[in-house]
Amino acid sequence: MKYRLAALLLSMASLAGTVSPAWATKFDIDPVHSGIAFYIDHLGFSKVIGVAQEFSGAFEFDATKPEGSSLDVKVAVGSISTNNKQRDGDIQGADWFNATEFPEITFVGKEFKKTSDTTGQIIGDLTIAGVTKSAALDVKFNKEGQNPWDKSHVVGFSATTKVKRSDFGMKAALGMIGDEVELVIQVEGREHQG
Repeated sequence: MKYRLAALLLSMASLAGTVSPAWATKFDIDPVHSGIAFYIDHLGFSKVIGVAQEFSGAFEFDATKPEGSSLDVKVAVGSISTNNKQRDGDIQGADWFNATEFPEITFVGKEFKKTSDTTGQIIGDLTIAGVTKSAALDVKFNKEGQNPWDKSHVVGFSATTKVKRSDFGMKAALGMIGDEVELVIQVEGREHQG
């Protein structure tokens, strides 16, 4: 009887989202085989490409029940590079990322929707420069399996989204430098050990 009650309570809590689902596997994001890039318009002539060189995070995922996933990512603002030292210094300042006061960008997944056998959407809280807004990632499930080199359990995804920098208080040079920022994300996760 006690076992049945405990199982029932655990099931109810899982459905309510108050505990991690028992079926999900925890993965650590592998920074060596993952990447975060962004594109922003420059005067209508081209799009400047930037990358985040330092990021970390973890997620829980089961391909049979993707709606029970979780995701928590941190990006070091100081690691953002646009391949130009002067510009990189400028975007660390108060008119942009304000890296001294807000050294991290974070994204926490809140809702996970399956849209097909290989696609889905993650809706979560994106925090940049101390401002939190809802953002939706369009996600493609690439593959899950064993890494042939080290035999680790790995899963991979590609994701894209667009955000407006002005929503996060970054309004410098609007009209010359684009407001809309396109993010392209590649993630390999290795099953958490320990």
